[in-house]
Amino acid sequence: MADNLSTTCLIAGGGPAGMMCGYLLARAGIDVIVLEKHADFLRDFRGDTIHPSTLEALSELGLIEEFLARPHQEVTRLKVEIGGREFSVADFSHLPTRCKFIALMPQWDFLNFLAEKAKALSAFRLMMQAEASGPMRAGERVSGLVVRTPQGERRIEAKLTIGADGRHSVLREHSGLRVRDLGAPIDVLWLRLPHKPGDPSDPVARMAAGQFFIMLYRGDYWQCALVIAKGGFEEIRRTGLDAFRDRLRMIAGFAADRMDAIASFDDVKLLTVAVNRLEEWALPGLLFIGDAAHAMSPVGGVGVNLAVQDAIAAANILCPVLAAGPPSLDDLRKVQRRREFPTRLTQAAQVAVQNRVLAPILASRRAMQPPFFLKLLQAWPFLRRIPARMVGMGVRPEHVKTPAFTN
Repeated sequence: MADNLSTTCLIAGGGPAGMMCGYLLARAGIDVIVLEKHADFLRDFRGDTIHPSTLEALSELGLIEEFLARPHQEVTRLKVEIGGREFSVADFSHLPTRCKFIALMPQWDFLNFLAEKAKALSAFRLMMQAEASGPMRAGERVSGLVVRTPQGERRIEAKLTIGADGRHSVLREHSGLRVRDLGAPIDVLWLRLPHKPGDPSDPVARMAAGQFFIMLYRGDYWQCALVIAKGGFEEIRRTGLDAFRDRLRMIAGFAADRMDAIASFDDVKLLTVAVNRLEEWALPGLLFIGDAAHAMSPVGGVGVNLAVQDAIAAANILCPVLAAGPPSLDDLRKVQRRREFPTRLTQAAQVAVQNRVLAPILASRRAMQPPFFLKLLQAWPFLRRIPARMVGMGVRPEHVKTPAFTN
């Protein structure tokens, strides 16, 4: 067994929630170790949308200019195409934020950026290829984690352990906490298509009978999502690659001539959609945030934003507590009380879209008619500010209140 370690706050998971929370706490002088089970952050088809409220937090941290100097695309409006007609859905230009757009950036670039900033802080340590295998306990309190590393098993003691290890959280499985499953009638297939000169740069969302297809411009390619009925990928594989390409040609519009780029089903990645949340987010010594506390639907692409908002709230609430000693269970529950309402409301909206819009589209074989709310948004353009606010800022956006510690 490798040498044991100790820290004030131990965070399992180097995703958006874990990295942002670790950075904010270390910036305030709290000793932090973040564990990331992989050797790098390079994972394809993760959430790549950085929303205006997250950009606002980066602005509050004085990092926005440097962040936006990295390659990215900016989305100022969301549109949907039905039967060849285009409908405007959201307009971010009126948001009360510095950045009135969604930034599209590979998640690994976002995480690498946060890691670079955090590593410059003396209170921050990032351990790559370090996977939490289970909690340590001192009586009823979680006192740290048992961690697997290439050098062997390590035990890391901590005053606070934060589970930010995603929707398949190992720590959540060990916790015994109850998970409420809200259900999801959809899955998503992710794939890439080539970008060609003359293509538009705005996101493309197309609805047709039995089909919903999204294309996000990524500089030199299109990142595409085909929404399918839950569990439908096996049937798609069974019918074969040619049939799948034909299906995409029917919905891909100007990109219909590029399906040969899908050489095999290895080029198609399945996202099994789940929408759930913990009923209790904390145990003595252990707090869950981000997807580990609440798995979000891809509807609205708000998962990264919710995770970052959780991280900011957790740091705001727990920073002064950790400076004095181990947090109480009530201290940890304050984070849930702060973030549970935004989570519930966002998930309720996602479930409504899944059940009332997407599932009927996928089940239909008739030509689609624009829903009434789309007609309303065209007649009264100022109403587009409502979905823009919900998607771009979310419910109860958080602001950075943690101090900046001078080394």
